[in-house]
Amino acid sequence: MDGNQNSRIIIAAGSITMKSKPQLPVADIPQAELDVVRRAWVEVDVHDRHVQTAESAVTRLIGEGPRLAVVTGPPGYGKRAAGIKALWDVSQGQSLKLQEIVPDWEKPGSPDIAELPDAPGTGYLLDVAAEISAWQNRSSSAQQLVCYAEELRLSGSYLVVIADEHGWPEAVSGALAGVVVRATARPSARRIARMHLEYLHHQPSRLRWLTATPTDTGLAREASQQLTDGSRPADAADLAAELAAAEDSPEGLKRALSAFQEWRIDVRDVFSATEDNPDDRALLISALFLNGKDALTVQDGARALMGESPKADVRTILTGPDLTSRLTALGAEVTGRTVTFNHKPGYARAVLLHLWQQRADIHPHLLKWLDTITSPKAAGTDRLATISDLLVELAVAENDIRVVRKVHDWIDSGVDSPGHRAMIARFLTVAAESDTLGAEVRGLLLDSAQEPSKAVATVVALVCQGEFADHYPQQALVRLRHILDRPEPDEAVQTAQEALRDIAARDGQLPRVWSTIIRWATERKHLAGHRAFLSLLDPRVDPYVLQVMLTAAEQQREVREALLDGWNAALADTRVEAECRQLLTAWAEARKAADMPTELLTDFLNQIILGHLVASPVSALIFGEPGVADGEAVIDLRKNLRLPPALSSLVSGHEHASAEF
Repeated sequence: MDGNQNSRIIIAAGSITMKSKPQLPVADIPQAELDVVRRAWVEVDVHDRHVQTAESAVTRLIGEGPRLAVVTGPPGYGKRAAGIKALWDVSQGQSLKLQEIVPDWEKPGSPDIAELPDAPGTGYLLDVAAEISAWQNRSSSAQQLVCYAEELRLSGSYLVVIADEHGWPEAVSGALAGVVVRATARPSARRIARMHLEYLHHQPSRLRWLTATPTDTGLAREASQQLTDGSRPADAADLAAELAAAEDSPEGLKRALSAFQEWRIDVRDVFSATEDNPDDRALLISALFLNGKDALTVQDGARALMGESPKADVRTILTGPDLTSRLTALGAEVTGRTVTFNHKPGYARAVLLHLWQQRADIHPHLLKWLDTITSPKAAGTDRLATISDLLVELAVAENDIRVVRKVHDWIDSGVDSPGHRAMIARFLTVAAESDTLGAEVRGLLLDSAQEPSKAVATVVALVCQGEFADHYPQQALVRLRHILDRPEPDEAVQTAQEALRDIAARDGQLPRVWSTIIRWATERKHLAGHRAFLSLLDPRVDPYVLQVMLTAAEQQREVREALLDGWNAALADTRVEAECRQLLTAWAEARKAADMPTELLTDFLNQIILGHLVASPVSALIFGEPGVADGEAVIDLRKNLRLPPALSSLVSGHEHASAEF
């Protein structure tokens, strides 16, 4: 074995320690948001009065108190941007690294402040506006945040917390009130739009669309009236982005305004024009979900939604407008045989939102139809991701957890197929990371992980195997723990085991996974912990984790002892006898691999066996099982075990008898 190979592996995996509380993950604040505060900052409201939110936050951060500013206020007041601006201003001359803390608490309702990162020379942003009101003991958590921020002074770091309007318990004490910055005014949306157009998007020529005179008419006047005194900063940013991306023509401006208005007028017009024509409405819905397919496929989808077969009567077939004319009238572009709405970004979302709000009875029929078009070999099979994203846009636009619950209920009421589960898993993944609904959806996933339904638990495991684990690894592990605790090793448990191994193999995640799993595994009678431990160290799927852990065990006695403790706990649990037996055999076979430390593996197996001679999995490894032929690796291991003399002679006799037979 190359003497340096395992060292490289453990460096890539991260430092394997017995630390019980991994720190929360962090991410660099997006460059686009930094560009806003650097190049296009607006600090006056619609009445030209100074908006002091960011400036006050700077004062809190550099004052004599804790390095903490808690920005509170209602949605739409630019709190996040003000927090980033404050960190940016403080960083000037200090070379601070600006990062956002992902609130991946193991128990979101009871955040553990000890999990917060504490790297030196860092400006941290922690956005808990969507969850702070659900904290069970806000006073205690807030006080711990203040204490944490006092310690940041020693490391030259700072923290800005973004809260909602009433979540921070400032009335409890002067210490908690002294860090608050209340957003009481929003910056002028019109100024923001102009600054973004000129300094972010570098389109100063488009400013004419926002500065129409009272005598102007038509589109120019309409564009200048899109923002009002009550518009949010986000509205201004969206309008500027649409105008910057538009074609510099009347038609380009018209499309940009329609997109900014979320196509409300276009959707109203198309539904008014089809009041007595359900066939065309079904055609519109089919075209939106099957965007990019040919016209006949779209027509077949519409018929499936209506529950109708193709027309058989010639008179009916030849009556009415042509298919292309119908699709064009609905706002689609038909090029050759292909039907698209790509020229109307956001139009599908607008139509679905109208349909969901105005035709609530369609909900179950629509979801059932989506199962039909996404079933194996159906027209929408290759559009699972896009369809999931459309449903998420609908849920976020509605800002209503009931939409998410309706799609969640579809897990058990729809077709139980891999495509069906994958589509809902993607939907829940994106919804769990949204700004508005994310906290509630993550709570729903926690409840779902404990449901008896195999299909529901499997979908949650799929969520934890995807992008959700990149941003919320600790919460993914907690949900997998509940699934791994199911009585039977069903499909949900197997999917959870795959997800666990997948997370552990990602860059830098193994230390977090290991410290969590070994804590579970050494708890008394913890089925999930024992399953997780055995699954994580199984080299048959991927030897990476076992290689890293053995390398760490060579270097650190506490890791070596933890591995033995995990084995001792698993072997004492009769519910995982089969898994223990399989893993012991897998370790025996791994000894023959060139990239495994043979002596260390042998030593581990020897200690495990000596400590559990009467355990069924150990007995099976030493003496074999009736009717089961032992492999060469197992036989070779028996020769190298340092067993007591009496037992060693029994093993030798057993091997000799087996050979004669």
